[in-house]
Amino acid sequence: MAGGAGAAGRSVTSRALGVLDAFDPAHPRLTLSEVAARSGTPLTTAHRLLAELSAWGALARRPDGRYEIGRKLWDLGLLAPVQLELRQVAAPFLLDVHTATRDTVHLAVRDGLRALYVERISGRESVPVISSVGSRLPLHATGVGKVLLAAAPEDVVASVLASLTRETAHTLVDAETLRRQLAEVRRRGFARTSEEMTLGAASLAVPVTVPRPGSGGLVTAALGVVVPPRRRDVARLVPVLQVAARGMGRELARTRHFS
Repeated sequence: MAGGAGAAGRSVTSRALGVLDAFDPAHPRLTLSEVAARSGTPLTTAHRLLAELSAWGALARRPDGRYEIGRKLWDLGLLAPVQLELRQVAAPFLLDVHTATRDTVHLAVRDGLRALYVERISGRESVPVISSVGSRLPLHATGVGKVLLAAAPEDVVASVLASLTRETAHTLVDAETLRRQLAEVRRRGFARTSEEMTLGAASLAVPVTVPRPGSGGLVTAALGVVVPPRRRDVARLVPVLQVAARGMGRELARTRHFS
């Protein structure tokens, strides 16, 4: 249950947050009774909180009576550094990659054990993808995710390896094989997947590293493209991604974001 079980003594703030937490990518629109059940909130309390949150703009009530996330939360979310600063710096570099490849271009950061997609550019010729801005996908099944996992602390790697999920028939779910693959990602400087997250789509990704004096730098994000799985010229895309990622890293360091 998204909001957790109801508990005596919960504050008004915790109840309101529980109501908001009832919404997720699998449940973007909910009725009053669904919100109450998923947040563990009494029906009358849920009704009052929904009215207050809707009046403020955090939620919006649809003509069919269901509720969805409102524009106010979207506007606030865009102010978060991972959205505002990183997207502003990355935008021209993502556009360069898309112009050169005509493929879907992704920028993602690690959010716990998931890859959070903070920007995406695609066109009419691009391969259809499951990801969207704001979506969170498994680290082990995506190109950007494997890049981020390869740079993650050992405790994060261990947690991911202990809970591998099969997203498609091609998803790598053997822990030892994936660990070897991550070592190869660190050695080569890029990751490749083929239909591990979505059938009919392959991905290629590189790290975005912010240079740091006296160290190899900090992997801040991952930059990737999605291509048809049987495309033969994927190797030529690696330098395109690496040039953009280096430029992005230098710009992040210059502006002192994420350093």
